[in-house]
Amino acid sequence: MQQEQDLNSNLPTPGPRTPSHSGLFIIPLIFALFIFVNPAIAQDDTLNISDTTVSMMMPTIAPPSMVTVEDTPDDAGGSITIRWTKSAEDSLISSYRIQRAVGVNGKPGKFEEIGDVTIGAEVLQDGNVKDGVDYFYKVISVAKLKDSTGAETEVSAASEVAGPVQSSPQWFDTRRINSFIGVILLSFFIIYFIMQAKAGKKLFIRKIAGMEAVDEAVGRATEMGRKIFYVPGIGDMDNMMTIAAMTIMGRVAELAAQYETYLDVPVCRSMVMVTAREIVKEAHSKAGRPDSYKDDQVHYLTDDQFGYAAAVDGMFVREKPATVFFMGQFYAESLILAETGNSIGAIQIAGTAMPSQLPFFVAACDYTLIGEELFAASAYLSGEPKLLGSLKGQDIGKGVILVALLVGLVLETFGIYQLSKFFTVLGN
Repeated sequence: MQQEQDLNSNLPTPGPRTPSHSGLFIIPLIFALFIFVNPAIAQDDTLNISDTTVSMMMPTIAPPSMVTVEDTPDDAGGSITIRWTKSAEDSLISSYRIQRAVGVNGKPGKFEEIGDVTIGAEVLQDGNVKDGVDYFYKVISVAKLKDSTGAETEVSAASEVAGPVQSSPQWFDTRRINSFIGVILLSFFIIYFIMQAKAGKKLFIRKIAGMEAVDEAVGRATEMGRKIFYVPGIGDMDNMMTIAAMTIMGRVAELAAQYETYLDVPVCRSMVMVTAREIVKEAHSKAGRPDSYKDDQVHYLTDDQFGYAAAVDGMFVREKPATVFFMGQFYAESLILAETGNSIGAIQIAGTAMPSQLPFFVAACDYTLIGEELFAASAYLSGEPKLLGSLKGQDIGKGVILVALLVGLVLETFGIYQLSKFFTVLGN
């Protein structure tokens, strides 16, 4: 017994129990075995959950569809037209961005943004391209939407790539075919009536009251023994009104030479003075009185507008002419000149194509050539076949244009827009 106790006393005394860590590795091991046996759970299901989360956080927008590209028709080249159908969610779109890429071996290169348009637009012209080069395009719809967290973010969606397309110039602008037909008709009328006038056929030209009164006005100056003043305006010889005034002056000078009445022509441009002297000299020769011509009949005063007007008014007051002609381009000096001539009791015949000055001439002169009557008067007085034929042809052309306007008005009234487009005239 004593021996047993001694043996037991030699055994080590048990201390406190230390917990084992081997159980902590069991759960990761089981999870790893589960993943190894069924990898679809670790891959497919995990990715599906991730995509769903992203789609909930990032909203999407529909792209534009049916993108087409073509060379811009009826142009001089260097332009491509891009068309598309609006996005199904156009009300949410803030803009459409257009991107372009240069073709490389038949495939698009790097796309670059060339512009954008606002919502509702379905066409854009790219005018910054080179002829003969392949281009590709795509249209991107852009919107600013809120994600699931409420934050605003920019969302975009690109269309399919359209192309390749090349630009090229066209020989004719088919949109101007109506203008081309009009020019052909007008040219035909003018040439036809010129030939008729050369053949000796008498052409009917509406009488112009101011020109009918030229003989009376020159005759009155002859009876009274006073001068005739012819004022060709303040325009130079590069002005059409001045050229028309020179033509009319030739007829007046010829009548004055026949009646032996002195014609005084004060001018304010040196080129007008040289031209007027030649015309008056030739008129005296036609009248059979070349010796009655004097160079100082046509004389230069000054280039200054109101200095010229003051000098002419002074001559009116001092010399009191019986007849005064105002033909050509006039500005603010028109009323000053016309009122002074009216105050001395002269017969006054005026003509200008300046709309702002016509009321003054109408109020202060006896006869006024309004607008195009100034240009028609040269043909009316000269009787030259080319001028008469041109005048008659232009009148017929104006009649055709008037009929075309009436036809277009009727077509528009009854909603026949396809035919009325033919009467549309494009600007420059």
